[in-house]
Amino acid sequence: MSYLGVGVSPGNVAGAPMKLNDRKVRLTELILRCLVCALALISAILVATDTQVKEVFTIQKKAKYTDMKALVLLVVVNGIAAAYSLVHGVRCVVGMMKGSVLFSKPLAWAIFSGDQAVAYLTVASVGAAAQSAAFAKLGEPELQWMKICTMYGKFCNQVGEGIATALLASIGMVMISCISAFGLFRLYGGNKARQSSLW
Repeated sequence: MSYLGVGVSPGNVAGAPMKLNDRKVRLTELILRCLVCALALISAILVATDTQVKEVFTIQKKAKYTDMKALVLLVVVNGIAAAYSLVHGVRCVVGMMKGSVLFSKPLAWAIFSGDQAVAYLTVASVGAAAQSAAFAKLGEPELQWMKICTMYGKFCNQVGEGIATALLASIGMVMISCISAFGLFRLYGGNKARQSSLW
């Protein structure tokens, strides 16, 4: 029986043939991981390569992503997310080529924990970068913080594109963590059905 019903899940049987639903889930996971890898890499490149030079009172000031620590965090986290998604994308391809579901509980817990950690990191870095970008765009008159984006328009636009791309990557990472949660907790479904049938 499939893992959606009562019975043995493919994760409980080593080397069980991959069913149609398993293929769809694995293919969805592979597509999402490839998208997250590409989007996170694009976001990191957009933000890391963004610079603009402005002359203020005969002094040239260069705006770069290292001037805002939230953007440094965004670049680092997106680099981690891209590498992590690439490694797990390869794992998905190998699993699909073998055509069987080999899932142990420790491996499922490791994948679930890693996906959760990367999802939390990406969401947090996007939130921090968006907050910093809001201060740069709108300023804070009460604290006499000026609107930086009026001076560095090109820089702010490219950072905004990077943050938007990182937001899409973080949404994809959250979806991946839901798939890995599904993969983990389905391993415990067959045991409950068998225990309830004994009563």
